[in-house]
Amino acid sequence: MSISEIYDIYLQYPSVVTDTRKLTTNDFFFALKGPNFNANTFAFKALEAGAAYCVVDEPITTIATYYQGNNQAQREAALSKMIVVEDVLTTLQALAGHHRSTFDIPFIAITGSNGKTTTKELVYAVLSSHFKTYTTQGNLNNHIGVPLTILSIKKDAQMAVIEMGANHQKEIEGYCVYTKPTHGIISNCGKAHLEGFGGEEGVKKGKGELYSFLRGNNGTAFVYTGYDYLNEMSAGIQNIVPYINGSIQSSEPFLTVSANINDTATTVNSQLVGSYNLPNILCALTIGKHFGVPENKLVEAIQNYAPSNS
Repeated sequence: MSISEIYDIYLQYPSVVTDTRKLTTNDFFFALKGPNFNANTFAFKALEAGAAYCVVDEPITTIATYYQGNNQAQREAALSKMIVVEDVLTTLQALAGHHRSTFDIPFIAITGSNGKTTTKELVYAVLSSHFKTYTTQGNLNNHIGVPLTILSIKKDAQMAVIEMGANHQKEIEGYCVYTKPTHGIISNCGKAHLEGFGGEEGVKKGKGELYSFLRGNNGTAFVYTGYDYLNEMSAGIQNIVPYINGSIQSSEPFLTVSANINDTATTVNSQLVGSYNLPNILCALTIGKHFGVPENKLVEAIQNYAPSNS
């Protein structure tokens, strides 16, 4: 079955799940497998739980024994809801890419060693105050979470904010293939996952795969110019939007920032702690301003944002 044919089924059943424990009636189940699990073995149970269709990548040899006590019609009905593909994960990602291609809206990708989830939440808070915006839920930012996020985006979307996590090189590059970001942010390049990336320069190279995609596809990068290495990494990108200027007024008990939003200093009282959140706040303000979110909504969105882990 081709991706376009699977996409036609997805349009009828757009709730995609990979965990039978979270499955509800008419969900579209993708039977993923890894080193310690194989959801192919739960495909028939998924149908019994109400799944509309199941995508599997192993031969359906157990149907006769699994439905031994049922009649022929029940067996054939179950079989007709099984979609056998070469690899479930790559099919999920290809389906996400097909869905992405139906949108002509900003897709904003966010990655970095630290602070990317907070940045994503702040950017979402700002954009959703003025636009219909979809974003990554929690930190579902890996090879499964990114396509699931894309497939959760509905046709009424005006903005999409996608968080991308990575612990080795070529990972961000792979996400960009089907996410096709129009805009991107690298929050920073720290010392997280040094072993997987092969050292600090490897981290920069891995995170920089987002910049490489933007550079090659006429994208826009929002860059915190306070980090010299981000200036160097983003060189050659045609469209660079530097973060607006800002400074910390107070950090007790929460961060209060003075930011130059529209050529005047504006005070933003956040519910965030730590000076390390200054670039995250400036990033959200920059993106909101870039896309025309009114200043009062910008400031209010950030002041009302409370991190869930606090």
